[in-house]
Amino acid sequence: MTDSAFAVVRAGVLTTVQDLGRPGHAHLGVPRSGALDPGAHRLANRLVGNPETAATLETTLTGCAVRLRRAATAAVTGAACPVTVDGRPAAWGAPVRVPAGSLLEVGAATHGVRAYVAFGGGVEVEPELGSRATDILSGLGPAPLADGRVLRLGLPYGPPAATDPVTARTGFPRELVLPLVLGPRHDWFTAAAPRALAAGGYRVSAASNRIGLRTEGPALERARADELPSEGMVRGAVQVPPDGRPVLFLADHPTTGGYPVIGVVPEPHLDAAAQALPGTPVHFLPRPPRHRRT
Repeated sequence: MTDSAFAVVRAGVLTTVQDLGRPGHAHLGVPRSGALDPGAHRLANRLVGNPETAATLETTLTGCAVRLRRAATAAVTGAACPVTVDGRPAAWGAPVRVPAGSLLEVGAATHGVRAYVAFGGGVEVEPELGSRATDILSGLGPAPLADGRVLRLGLPYGPPAATDPVTARTGFPRELVLPLVLGPRHDWFTAAAPRALAAGGYRVSAASNRIGLRTEGPALERARADELPSEGMVRGAVQVPPDGRPVLFLADHPTTGGYPVIGVVPEPHLDAAAQALPGTPVHFLPRPPRHRRT
């Protein structure tokens, strides 16, 4: 029980290894990937004394349970959820010391969708293209966790951070409000389309995943019936497929696409999208693109 590893006892519905992703490879068709809620990922690492680049576990809705083979400091952030060590309640959003041989369990989310589990030293898996992140679109990175799998831990970087517990986010909005910079293809839609987005008649679809947040609501009306050749896509792009329902691209989004993009949500607002449950109302705030002065 002295090796630096942990065994997966309960993998949950989708638990993956994540870091801050692999930027700079879009020209190869590889998205950045990485933690869907980077703020929660960074906080979890900070709580256990890791640099923000260390790999964590990203759980989805149902949490996970792991048995540590050496003592380690752990922290759980992101979605609010019960945390236990050997069945005894432990702190959420704060450093927790887990003895060797103990079972750390992250329960089902009570608010939000994705929890982040950091361990002192980080999760050690072989990097691919400079990142340990699991990318469900390209298949790069380690496979999602499965019961019985054993993963290694790195050597601790330093002591846990002294952090005020209020820095751990405990509230999640009942409505997802997303600023939307119109363009590059907003002119492919009628003038009614931005008004429909602003009216707030959309909800998060249960078909959402790490690739994109799909919506349910009124179809956006196209002004043009032809199609685009494939062009580059960015994280935060709001693409409109033939059914007219907007899709907000997230970390594992495709790097190119042929459906028109009506606008882009700035990256600082995407953490909240990672925590939006199916059925959450979505309210876009369209604004015109900025034009550079010449």
